[in-house]
Amino acid sequence: MLERLLPGASHLQNVHPIVVHFPIAFLCGATLLYFLAAVIGSASLKWAALWSLLFGTAGAGLALLTGFEASDGVMVAESVRSALLDHHKHLMIATGVIAGSLTIWALTARPMPVRFRWAFLAALVAMCAVLARGADYGGRMVYDYNAGGNACGQPIEFTK
Repeated sequence: MLERLLPGASHLQNVHPIVVHFPIAFLCGATLLYFLAAVIGSASLKWAALWSLLFGTAGAGLALLTGFEASDGVMVAESVRSALLDHHKHLMIATGVIAGSLTIWALTARPMPVRFRWAFLAALVAMCAVLARGADYGGRMVYDYNAGGNACGQPIEFTK
């Protein structure tokens, strides 16, 4: 059934590549919305930002779970695992921790912290930077070393 609905998904080693795009979009979107809300002062933007942060954090949790499940079975050379996968995993755990912390902070001062607001916004930017770096490692594994599918023979050794 899944193969008929999503034929490309049948080539994936696991569902992690499908899941990861949602938290990337929601967390980066929340950052943009919080900045707009800070500048404009719109209550509806603040609430939209909070909901985006909530969805992004929930998605990050799911991405972490699917990533942990996928990491042992992903078909990459040991050199790729140590040069890319380990860094990807650590950066994405850090992203999840930062997102979770910011979500708790935003929920306690809903919809947007007033006290130390600029520190909150700076932490959102830092989270996006860590997220982007971690996603870059993940993208390299998928596009340079076929970590997400079975399009070519495995394993492919790491090269700079």
